Amino acid sequence: MTAYAPPLRDISFALNDLGLLDRVKPLPGCEELNEELAAAVIEEAGKLARDVLAPLNASGDRQGATVENGVVRTADGFAEAYRAFVDGGWPSIPFDPAHGGQGLPWLVAAPAMETWIAANTAWSLGPILTMGAVELLSAHGSEEQKAAFLPKLVSGAWTGTMNLTEPQAGSDLGALKARAVPDGSRYRITGQKIFITYGEHDYTDNIVHMVLARTPGAPAGSRGISLFIVPKFLVNPDGSLGQRNDLRCVSLEHKLGIHASPTCVMSYGDNDGAIGYLVGAENEGLRCMFTMMNNARMNIGLSGLAIAERAYQQALDYARSRIQSGPIIQHPDIRRTLMTMKTLTEAMRAFAYDAASSLDIAKRHPDAAARDAALTRIDLLTPVVKAWCTDCGVEIASLGIQVHGGMGFIEETGAAQHYRDARIAPIYEGTNGIQAIDLVTRKVLRDGGEAARGYIQEIRGASAALDSAKLGPAARLPKRLGQAVDALEEATEWLRRTGVENQAAALAGATPYLRLFGTVAGGAMMAKAAGVAAARLAAAPDDKFYRTKLGTAAFYGDHILPQAQPLADAVINGADSALALEADDF
Repeated sequence: MTAYAPPLRDISFALNDLGLLDRVKPLPGCEELNEELAAAVIEEAGKLARDVLAPLNASGDRQGATVENGVVRTADGFAEAYRAFVDGGWPSIPFDPAHGGQGLPWLVAAPAMETWIAANTAWSLGPILTMGAVELLSAHGSEEQKAAFLPKLVSGAWTGTMNLTEPQAGSDLGALKARAVPDGSRYRITGQKIFITYGEHDYTDNIVHMVLARTPGAPAGSRGISLFIVPKFLVNPDGSLGQRNDLRCVSLEHKLGIHASPTCVMSYGDNDGAIGYLVGAENEGLRCMFTMMNNARMNIGLSGLAIAERAYQQALDYARSRIQSGPIIQHPDIRRTLMTMKTLTEAMRAFAYDAASSLDIAKRHPDAAARDAALTRIDLLTPVVKAWCTDCGVEIASLGIQVHGGMGFIEETGAAQHYRDARIAPIYEGTNGIQAIDLVTRKVLRDGGEAARGYIQEIRGASAALDSAKLGPAARLPKRLGQAVDALEEATEWLRRTGVENQAAALAGATPYLRLFGTVAGGAMMAKAAGVAAARLAAAPDDKFYRTKLGTAAFYGDHILPQAQPLADAVINGADSALALEADDF
């Protein structure tokens, strides 16, 4: 497996050249943030990724995690890597200093997360979930709960998990059966949860489980779900650990990839019932849990970007070193493939970071109207970040295998692991089909398309500011982007009109619509990159870095954006054929 090199120059381009860091620097709490500080943080995060996490990626995949009598042991070196992560203060980057956080924006945390995920995806999933647990408790926990759990979670001394799925309740959480019976000020939790990432491990002395369950007499379906904190060890009033709670890991799943990440079957309440503490009010658990899920969706979107970067680096190294009548990178189709990988990765990075900047504005801006506008924007973009980036991540990892040829199908090269590890991301945190449904129903139909139209107008404004005559090889990009935006607008308006009376027809086009949205959003960021690169090259024509940026932007316009109109056609005209067969006809 090729060694990982954090793409610091590309990250800097997205943050600084594209002006994203300038968006968050004026926000309260970011007054001391500047390019130098952000660069220093990300460079050090990259060193942890390169020197500590990446060397464990292949060995962790081969060894995996093991369980014996409920005790889970992670792969050699993983627990030590986690301790280095905690000792460096990395878990606390984006969180409130009141709970021990560093108070840096998510726009700085996102590139750091990218490097850790790219270096070792299986390892990174534990910190990703802990971040989500911190967000959940920060938003919905009581003051007592925050005091008891947040400092430990923010520091990384404890980790957090998300317990939703049950054998009979996957995407349909309304079918879950786990029970929570009141016991004074606490509850006794019983039931089984599956697919619990890092549900048990040897990193920390406590694990804080976020568990969905039903209370007696709760309404049927999703309206009757409550949320509980269920720690592995109970916490005494003085903060020390008390007795072991009534929960255990029954087994570990054997998976296609992420072998080193312990995916647990968890049993709650085999004896007297696991003690849990209600978060928020009864029957409002799903609403509270969505705070954690949306945070995880953004970070899982980053995982699509991260694995794409890792697969590209691997493929590029192989293409340069593999000799077939000269290095295979000389062959036009290999170069086209590498350009596809590189260009999509750059578009994903800019788009995901752009969304992270909106998250910071929504959390920090002093003006309520500005916060609301940013929240509307991030709500719209979250399912696209999650689904488009993870779909592209799988495709790019697959292309990486293709560049290797037959050697890519051999495990020793490492290319296959990237593909296997990438494949879970479109399933995590609500499958990408569910993300597409969310985009269409909650983000387009619910407000009559207002948020989507606002984003479309934003893109149009950015495109209109470009001067084609100055873009050189990317001169066609503004026109291509304009055509793609027209296709997105046409599809959006069709969904808005059709979804009111025929939701099935609208949902039949949800997945191509999300792909269309991501394609256009990525194109908008690449157009912005083209404008910046052209301006830099006007002052320094021989700058290879900016010449490359202009080249990838041109490729996006010529090869990626033309996919927009066929995707719009599938949304608008594809429902009848998609639904032509009844369930019994298959």
